[in-house]
Amino acid sequence: MKNVIIAVVMMISLATFAQDRKMKREEFTPEQRVELQTKKLTLELDLNEKQQKDIKKLLTEQSKKHEEAKAKHKAMKESDKAPTNDERFAMKSKMLDEKIAFKSEIKKILSEKQMAKWEELKEERMKQMKEQKSMRHHKKY
Repeated sequence: MKNVIIAVVMMISLATFAQDRKMKREEFTPEQRVELQTKKLTLELDLNEKQQKDIKKLLTEQSKKHEEAKAKHKAMKESDKAPTNDERFAMKSKMLDEKIAFKSEIKKILSEKQMAKWEELKEERMKQMKEQKSMRHHKKY
């Protein structure tokens, strides 16, 4: 009986700790995220001031679109209305169009050398995200 009580107390404290950890992770405003992204790209790609300004403007536009899409997705999820195949196709097509436009704008701002470095960094991040997703997937089972 004593062991059961200790186990229950430990599980409750562990669950509380996990919730505290999630709550402590700070959520930045879209403006703060754009500022941090711009500074990070400045360090990684050695951007000049004009490039920084242009990148910040581009990231701000992208952030606004992302927030709108996030709100739309949340509203759809809360209404328990699943999108039709045509709606999903339209959403994915729109997202890809926006990615193409973003890449086109980035190409106008960055030099060829910076663009190559940006592509390399993007690939690296994608690889890391896939690894993290894989790790989470394996933890579930």
